[in-house]
Amino acid sequence: MLRRVAAASTIGTAAEYYDFFVYGTAAVLVFGAKFFPSHDPLIGTLAAFATYAVGFVARPIGGIVFGHFGDKIGRKKALIVTILIVGLGTFAIGLLPDYSQVGIWAPAALILIRVLQGFGVGGEQAGAVLLTAEYAPPRERGFFASLVQLGAPAGFLIPSGIFAVLTATLTHEQLMDWGWRLPFLGSIVLVVVGLYIRLRTEESPVFAAIRATQTVESRPVVEVVKQYGSTIVKGVGAKLIEACTFAMYTMIVLAYGRAHGISDALLLQSIIVAVLLELIAIPLAGALSDRIGRRATFIAGAVLHVLLVVPLFHAIDSGSRLAIQTVMILAITVGHSLCYAPQASLFPELFPARVRCSGIALIWQIGSLIGSGVLGLVAVKLIQATGGSSFGLIVYVAVLGIVSTISLFLLPETAPARLGADLHDWSAPSREMEAEMKAEIEAAPTRSAPAFAARR
Repeated sequence: MLRRVAAASTIGTAAEYYDFFVYGTAAVLVFGAKFFPSHDPLIGTLAAFATYAVGFVARPIGGIVFGHFGDKIGRKKALIVTILIVGLGTFAIGLLPDYSQVGIWAPAALILIRVLQGFGVGGEQAGAVLLTAEYAPPRERGFFASLVQLGAPAGFLIPSGIFAVLTATLTHEQLMDWGWRLPFLGSIVLVVVGLYIRLRTEESPVFAAIRATQTVESRPVVEVVKQYGSTIVKGVGAKLIEACTFAMYTMIVLAYGRAHGISDALLLQSIIVAVLLELIAIPLAGALSDRIGRRATFIAGAVLHVLLVVPLFHAIDSGSRLAIQTVMILAITVGHSLCYAPQASLFPELFPARVRCSGIALIWQIGSLIGSGVLGLVAVKLIQATGGSSFGLIVYVAVLGIVSTISLFLLPETAPARLGADLHDWSAPSREMEAEMKAEIEAAPTRSAPAFAARR
């Protein structure tokens, strides 16, 4: 079941992240002209990324809603709903008429779909990571939870690979006319596969134990904010550098390169190689976090990002394929993996089971909104305002890297191998304990279920 849950979570996450990455790539290559026509290409791209940001604005709302349901009715049920919302929305974008056909209704429809998708993605990552983490053996939780993180690079690789093939085989007119629709329509395959596997998984044993002993929190979002507000703030700070850099190095650099006359194909190919290697690096980084700790692994990645941001833009400015590829591998394959893998176990380990889904969702989606959603607007505007200079983007990454490093120092270490035990109890209650608690609840119905949870 652990293997099935990990596979279901990874494929489902890939299907849902496919949406955000296919849109981000299309925002640079196509959407500015098709949905937001303007005499200045950068203005059209800026408008396209504004719609991209709208999806991120909806993500914290989805995180709150699905975090609540994940803690109330179960991780699995929430995940089935989210994959349908996002997947069908991606497919629908491939059917949309463009601005030349229906005018202002085209961008309006695109924005509406983005809001719905952002709402769905908001509940996806927390639930997918949590379902796997709660099945995993404690001392290998970093490794198994990191497998879910493979969904993000996989969700990026598939549309990027399709766009790379399309740009290489189609004329510009063909790509703009109908070719851009293919990656969106093809998303239905991932949705069907992900939904099929998720329907065959079982509920998290930790949540099943909470439900069986009637210790489900009635207002999980409210309770997690009241009891763990400072932890959420520090978690959001830790998330920023990872959320920023992956979007920066896989999407924003395309807009930057285009402003400097660098081939889209060259940058896409370099990015694809680095992300492909990350599929190997992420599980290794997850296993490393089990041995040396979540914080040490995460901090190493944050510092590496700060050190590499200047070389990365210098490499792009040079136009050298070898230089671009080398720095991309260091930044994405190594740097991003060291940040992305350990957070899959670090964030769940910060909260007790009854509010765990809500806590992770708030950290993940608020951090993504600030680090990645705002980035598209800020980055394109900085490129435009500075005449194509990379200085503003370098400062942006450096500041977020410093904030994340400080936040990580302030968070506790959570790896069981480093602590000797879990920071919070992840075990299901024994059958004797369950029977005893049920008997006490039946005998004294006026006493609250949380009292029994505290007793345990």
